[in-house]
Amino acid sequence: MLDRAVIDALFPADLPGPGHWEERYPPRQLPEGAQVTRFGPSPTGFVHIGGIYVATIDRDIAAHSGGRYLMRVEDTDQSREVEGALAQFARAFDYFGLHPDESDESAGDGAGSGAYGPYRQSDRHRIYLSYVRELLRQGQAYPCFATKEELAGIAARQQAAKVPPGYYGSWAVWRDAGPADVAARLAAGGPYVVRFRAPDDTAGRRVRFTDAIRGELEHEANRNDAVILKSAGQPPHSPRLPTYHFAHAVDDHLMRVTLVIRGEEWISSVPLHRQLFDALGFEPVRYAHIAPLMKQIPGGKRKLSKRKDSEASVDFYLAAGYPADAIGYYLRGLANGRLAELPLAEALVTPIQLDQMGVAGPLVDLAKLEDISADYIATLTSQQVFDAVRTWATQYDPELVTVLDAAPELALRALAVERDGVDNRRKDLRKWADFRAAYGFFFGQLFTPLSGPADERLAPVGVDPGVAASFARDFADGYQHLDDPQQWFSQVRELAAKHGFAASAREYKQAPGAYAGSIREASQIIRVALTGSTRSPDLHAITQALGASEVLRRLRALAYPLRGAQPC
Repeated sequence: MLDRAVIDALFPADLPGPGHWEERYPPRQLPEGAQVTRFGPSPTGFVHIGGIYVATIDRDIAAHSGGRYLMRVEDTDQSREVEGALAQFARAFDYFGLHPDESDESAGDGAGSGAYGPYRQSDRHRIYLSYVRELLRQGQAYPCFATKEELAGIAARQQAAKVPPGYYGSWAVWRDAGPADVAARLAAGGPYVVRFRAPDDTAGRRVRFTDAIRGELEHEANRNDAVILKSAGQPPHSPRLPTYHFAHAVDDHLMRVTLVIRGEEWISSVPLHRQLFDALGFEPVRYAHIAPLMKQIPGGKRKLSKRKDSEASVDFYLAAGYPADAIGYYLRGLANGRLAELPLAEALVTPIQLDQMGVAGPLVDLAKLEDISADYIATLTSQQVFDAVRTWATQYDPELVTVLDAAPELALRALAVERDGVDNRRKDLRKWADFRAAYGFFFGQLFTPLSGPADERLAPVGVDPGVAASFARDFADGYQHLDDPQQWFSQVRELAAKHGFAASAREYKQAPGAYAGSIREASQIIRVALTGSTRSPDLHAITQALGASEVLRRLRALAYPLRGAQPC
């Protein structure tokens, strides 16, 4: 074992011992059964929707147990940090209302600080050094000077010998090096890492543990002397950055986390993590390993990929304008299937149960999400939809903001069509980005009528172009802007009969050669004139929203496409 003076010389002289930190971060005073959870994002890329999924569960478990939910930025791998990643987390937390009870103010998540911070691992380096020094003093860790080339050589020899790979036992060349040799290398000032000394009796052993989701599990015991402190390449005090394995053990203990919810890919690390907790004298935390979100592909399914799938990014959902409550409801249903059977408002406040989470990865189905979103938006008032669309457009469609601000009354009238005062509401909005396609025709700045001569524009109706154009002209010339929907439609019906249209689709089907079309096709001519499409809400409601002058302008634009052909 290295002499204590040699060990202490590797660290700042004023570095406190573990007792200082234990006193600084005492056990929390919480009700019995309260869970302290943490979300630990790494700022190495965009926010995955799986991160929001985990954070949703973290927050829910903590809140319903009377505990605390904290966010800790795990930024020890600073070489991979992506600029703007934390800002994206802030946007996501704002949008989904997932603000933690405790976090670092600089993370921008709106939570502010807490008593167990700092909550950014790069600001906690002195804490880690205290515990690394303690493990070195106890002989449970050691400096390792093996180079990348030497480690590659060890791996090659292990492969040739057909033994498990890793840095362990006799393969761990610095594990039992003489104190004099180690001291000499340290004195020389070269770079090194600090490795955890795995217990000697791990070969062939299995570790059993209880997972909060999966129940009793077992895994091969860890035999590797894992790196716990990396080298920053600045001797003599070069090791400054902890690995995830070590940092999470120290932080979860001092932040008094009781339940760690994380991806199933970490199950194989539990044996190492339990060894670290034991060596440090900490009480182990409980783990809950969730299955990853999946995507259906031809022939099967795979994990939702940051690299391959646009819907993996949280910004995809924000840019499209899926309502946060709809996404929250959908994600909660993926966590617990029973929640998908409840009404949205009830499901959002019903506790998530870890023991009801599946071990097979749930599929992210955008079609299902859009159905949920459409159902949710259909419950909102016109004013609520207007406010939500405008808020979304402020960032993602500035032109639309200008249009809405110029005609808010028109926008509210448009949104009220087949929404306000009816039981069976339209579901033409699945997300806020659909507003242009569904309601753009109400606004002159956004309205794009079918192009070309009138007969070409009316071609989608499926009526003889000459008959359609004649009907459009006569309707425009005699148009009456009536409030009563039945009286308004009577003028369509009467004019349709004069132009040879059947009174019903059934009559037309029985003798198609006798008619120009049915009342349906006649109505479609008016629909194309007013909306530029053969699909739209109720025609009379549209006319009431547009107003008489705009209805006449659009009718005449179709009936008399050449300027000056018909006086206004």
